[in-house]
Amino acid sequence: MLKKGLYLLLLIFPFCLNGQETGHKIKGIDNPLLPGYFADPTIKKFGETFYLYSTTDGIKLASGEPQVWVSKDFVNWYNTEMDIELPDGLTNCWAPDVMKGKDGKYYYFMGNCEHGCNIYAYVSDSPIGPWKSLKNGQAVIPVGTAIKGLPALDAQYFLDDDGSIYSYFGTWCSSFGGLGWAKIDPKDHCTILESGSIPITQIPEVFEAAYLLKHNEKYILMYSSGDCRLSSYAVHYSYSDSPVGPFNYGDNSPILKTNQDGSIDSPGHHSVLKDGGDYYILYHRHDNPHSTGGEFRQVCADRLDFLNDSTILPVIPTHKGIGYLRKNQIPEKDLAFKAKTTATSYYHLESPATKYTNSPVDYKYLPEYATDNNNGTMWKAASSTYPQSLVIDLGKKVKVARVMTQFEYSTFYYQYRIECSSDSINWFLFSDRTNNRQSGSPMIDDNNTNTRYVKLTVTGAEKGGLFPAIWNLKVYPDLFEIPELALLSKTSKDNLLTDDHLLMNFDVENFVMDSFDYSFKNSGSLGGYFMKEGAPEIKYIDNVKAISFDGESFFKLSEPAPNSLSWNSPYTVSSWVFNPEIGDGECLITWNSRENMLQGSYSALMYGKSNFGAVAHGDGSVDLAYKEIPEASKWHHIALSFDGMVESVYVDGVINTQQPINLFVKNSDILIGASGSYAENYTGYISNSQLFNKALTVQEIIELMKITSPDK
Repeated sequence: MLKKGLYLLLLIFPFCLNGQETGHKIKGIDNPLLPGYFADPTIKKFGETFYLYSTTDGIKLASGEPQVWVSKDFVNWYNTEMDIELPDGLTNCWAPDVMKGKDGKYYYFMGNCEHGCNIYAYVSDSPIGPWKSLKNGQAVIPVGTAIKGLPALDAQYFLDDDGSIYSYFGTWCSSFGGLGWAKIDPKDHCTILESGSIPITQIPEVFEAAYLLKHNEKYILMYSSGDCRLSSYAVHYSYSDSPVGPFNYGDNSPILKTNQDGSIDSPGHHSVLKDGGDYYILYHRHDNPHSTGGEFRQVCADRLDFLNDSTILPVIPTHKGIGYLRKNQIPEKDLAFKAKTTATSYYHLESPATKYTNSPVDYKYLPEYATDNNNGTMWKAASSTYPQSLVIDLGKKVKVARVMTQFEYSTFYYQYRIECSSDSINWFLFSDRTNNRQSGSPMIDDNNTNTRYVKLTVTGAEKGGLFPAIWNLKVYPDLFEIPELALLSKTSKDNLLTDDHLLMNFDVENFVMDSFDYSFKNSGSLGGYFMKEGAPEIKYIDNVKAISFDGESFFKLSEPAPNSLSWNSPYTVSSWVFNPEIGDGECLITWNSRENMLQGSYSALMYGKSNFGAVAHGDGSVDLAYKEIPEASKWHHIALSFDGMVESVYVDGVINTQQPINLFVKNSDILIGASGSYAENYTGYISNSQLFNKALTVQEIIELMKITSPDK
């Protein structure tokens, strides 16, 4: 328990007990706890090992592969994907929780909204799986349990002193008047014996992420309020003498919220670790700089202190973190820490403010961030083209036995090689992973050599548009014990090819009037023919030969978009268009599927006046509107360029609007004048359109506008 005097000192001087903190770029700090995008953390200690389960974030509405992180000391973490028998049609595992039963087995619970928002349960002999479904894949807590219509998500399980098991769950709780609870049969961990609700009057501002703990004789119900994508997210609590209430709103609430400079933004959806007599709160916060969409979250840990049995003191969120809870399991010195580091390139992100970034972004993903032992900073190459190299100067010739690499995404594989040199001119091979199909973090490469320079070259990645990007690259002089889990990462056969060609060229100037009943050849490298749907016509408008689209007709290329346009791959699309009457949003061109339209999983160039008037992404939160809508009844050149980090819309060669974004699209049919939704069919004229699988610069777009101009 923290004394009142010390508590007041913390309020006045919040950084004094944590060293000199000046921001999130400090070298050698322990928050974020993990290298990667993870949210909704659940921390468990089984035996002498810490296990951290979470939602895999940074992937189309938090839909990444289920995984677990394992550590013996709470600083050095090893990741692997888990094998789970998901029911047909389910792909994501949100906000998991795990508990060990009296039978010695482990029970994994997670939420999913693809068959209704339900909680599903799994069992395993190991805390890392493989996991077998309980109830034959049926929900163990269905939507509407306890409160009609309440989404059964974010379930956290609590084992009381008498052996009773309770689950607390619900999201969008403010719209349903409270959150739900269920008493669970400890014999099978899935049968609901009793259920009920806790009204919002007892847990003010509740939105989601309930977590119950018992502190001496009081039951503390913690929860999150606000929007997890925005700075309003925060942690509150209420307390009771009973696990089901009534609850009294806690003093100091909210106890965890966005800090003053915004570098700890939107903290919430937490769990609590009790270690001896100490308590720690694990929560997620937004990455820095804050990615658009608010779903690139990272896990952090800080102290949780009580004033008395029913009062929690405000949590002081830090970049420093809590550090080692056990003896450091890596006895060797990281030779790369703070070493001089260079790269073939690095990305400089410049983008305007959005509701997620709060302010304009001007950030450099410097090479030195790969050797600063900080999970909140990374080196990222200037583009997603390969190869890209990172070189570490160790200062002098030393023994090197192990290199550990934490790439940006732990659940996707990267292909790479590691070379060494004494003079940075003549290089020899340390490890060859250029055919790698294994994911994991860290990736571990062993050898035995003496060298001064270590060079890691990224040659490919599992998904299109994945940048060569590294949170940390560590170099050790000797080998040391690593957990068996580090060798269990899944392998993938997925491999995406890329090139930099003009894929599609739709040029009406080459269409012959008399042969309009036939298809027209694509002169781009993808080949194929443009096949008409409906009755488009060739007409002259303002002395320009163009296709007239009537809202019923469109063209589809006979060849689908290639893999090099999938996922987050760079692209450019452009069109010369004449729109007599501007609607809400009419599609000029798309090349990806509208199925499973989660956040950022769809993209189409539009011409309209709505929030998706410039670019449609299938989610209003990341759709893009024109700042100034191109004037009706006038020819315009409209181009959309995406480099894997920022999308920019140009009108007549001038930037009109842009935003930072990551995409997760699935390549599909290439459509001109349609998106796949009838309401978005184009009504107007197009003289030509192009599709590239590379991001054109502003100079290249101006040149493209000139050479494709219909009145040149």
